[in-house]
Amino acid sequence: MSKVIISTTMGDITVQLDDEKAPVGAENFIHYVMEGFYKGTLFHRIIPNFMVQGGGLLPGMEDKDGGDPIENEADNGLKNVRGSLAYARTMDPHSATSQFFINLKDNSFLDHTGKNPQGWGYAVFGQVVEGMDIVDAMAGVETTSRRGHQDVPVEDILITKTTLIED
Repeated sequence: MSKVIISTTMGDITVQLDDEKAPVGAENFIHYVMEGFYKGTLFHRIIPNFMVQGGGLLPGMEDKDGGDPIENEADNGLKNVRGSLAYARTMDPHSATSQFFINLKDNSFLDHTGKNPQGWGYAVFGQVVEGMDIVDAMAGVETTSRRGHQDVPVEDILITKTTLIED
């Protein structure tokens, strides 16, 4: 299983990707890591006791265009538990590109419950294995509304680089 170090302006977060149960999601994330896509993007949405989200916006809340959407594999048995990484998406279950979130607590209501639009859930593809203290610290920052987005950190939290570590 591959690991990725997500270096941020608040510290490093190491995540283990589940290449077995989430091959599409893991491969997609590795693709973005290898092309350096995440460098300079924000953790742009932080909701305490829920999740922190990043990977698709630049400072100033400018969209960074991701690649093609991937197939939702939320029916892979992985759950939205504390420390898990999952893909953010629109109401379309198969719309995830580069944006991801880290669950701050168990969020079972985000899990797959069926293949109808309401039941698809949010596809988990990895787990924080080091640096959950950094994620928890993110949850404690002051947030505001900015450029039509809510729950935006007042002080930018940037991803400075991502590093793939092959096991």
